[in-house]
Amino acid sequence: MSQKAASVVVKRLQTPHQTEPFTRFKPLSQAMKDEIFASVADIFETAGGKKLLKNSADVYLKPNGIDSKAYSYTRPEVIEAVIHYWKESGARRIYLFENSTQSNFTRMVFALTGYSDICKRYGAREIYLDEEKSIPFTFNGKAPESLEKDGYIKTTFMIPMFITENLIDNANDNLYINLPKLKTHSMAGVTLGVKNQWAFPQPGDRRPDHNFNLASKLADVLGYIQPDFTLIEGIEAVIYGHYPATALADKCVLPFRILLASANVTAADLTGAKLFGLSQQDALHLKIAIERGYSRGVKSMDDVEIIGDISDFREHYSWDLYPQFPGDVTILKGSERCCREGCRNNPLTVIQCMAYDYQGKGGWTLVMGKGHDPALIDAIKGRTLVAGHCAIEETGSRLVARLGRKNVYFTGFCNDLCATTNALCHLMKVNPLLMAPLPFLKSVKLLILAKLKGSQANIPFIFAHKVKVV
Repeated sequence: MSQKAASVVVKRLQTPHQTEPFTRFKPLSQAMKDEIFASVADIFETAGGKKLLKNSADVYLKPNGIDSKAYSYTRPEVIEAVIHYWKESGARRIYLFENSTQSNFTRMVFALTGYSDICKRYGAREIYLDEEKSIPFTFNGKAPESLEKDGYIKTTFMIPMFITENLIDNANDNLYINLPKLKTHSMAGVTLGVKNQWAFPQPGDRRPDHNFNLASKLADVLGYIQPDFTLIEGIEAVIYGHYPATALADKCVLPFRILLASANVTAADLTGAKLFGLSQQDALHLKIAIERGYSRGVKSMDDVEIIGDISDFREHYSWDLYPQFPGDVTILKGSERCCREGCRNNPLTVIQCMAYDYQGKGGWTLVMGKGHDPALIDAIKGRTLVAGHCAIEETGSRLVARLGRKNVYFTGFCNDLCATTNALCHLMKVNPLLMAPLPFLKSVKLLILAKLKGSQANIPFIFAHKVKVV
């Protein structure tokens, strides 16, 4: 038996990737799909195969399905391989569940990514967590800001009962497999197995403290629930953040052709970070999780046994956004504080996508963070987006008094992606329906179904490009 606290299995895929530029997102070849099926089966067989099933014989799968944007989600070919393996291995029921990022609703993302088609083909059950009834939990890593400097703005959150009943209260009966995408993250350093559980707080509970406290809150969620097994899909690896503009994909997407798997989510994540040349210092939620004792004995890569070869991964890749933004957008950052976890990289990510993928217009100003030079604020002309409560409190009334409310857009909270999308669609004249490329009537049908089922997702206004709503 290994003397190390955890092991991580590495599978290097040999099938060539696409030869076309990554700006053209394509399904994987049949040859690569066949190799993925064989590799996934070998990973699970090595880990114990059918013996991994618990009392219920049910399997719960959590992909990274934040959005349908190219390279932002777990490849459906890998999802299919996992479902196929467990179907053939005697699983009683297989669930595929997600709670997509703000500004989306999960039912739509499943339709766009092909997840729904896979579930129908194999008889797996789709669970849209934004439509589930929820119960309150406590973010317990810090006290409220009223009691602690830099404490939490909001200390409670709602978790869907589907999660609490099946993966917390009855964790000993059900097999929970985490299926993240191998990505850096412009707000969290990396988004792998631990970050993948940020889907468990309902959308409205993710907006406050999506700032310097994000890492602490990610660790809070891990304290309540840990996957039994984590399989990181790295067919392509994503650098410069987690949500690349497709037009910049050749700069932000790398054909790593790798799968990482472990029964220890922290070990899997540290290994995934290592492939990017990053460590727990770059992904503070991993550092905090280790400090709080949530890593099951893993404190660093010294405690991880790598089964496979990653010796050729020697480069350091950036987790921050690719430094290309429209030159006709003036960007003002506060000198005192401008959190990359929210007010900075939330709007900048959306600006990048709208500018380069949807030809969004410029000619306006973005103000974010706190600690602004009053002279620069008073020099602003024309339409202005004020992102986050720090910037709103410091500059909002001053800008409205001079420019008029119709020319000033506010997105509150630390990270309100829906409000940001509404504002930027109007400022940049981008139709939000372009971001969900389904026929209009099908999109409406899915939205109506989601709302009838009680979806708590925050959805942009479909006419946000024509009507100012923030």
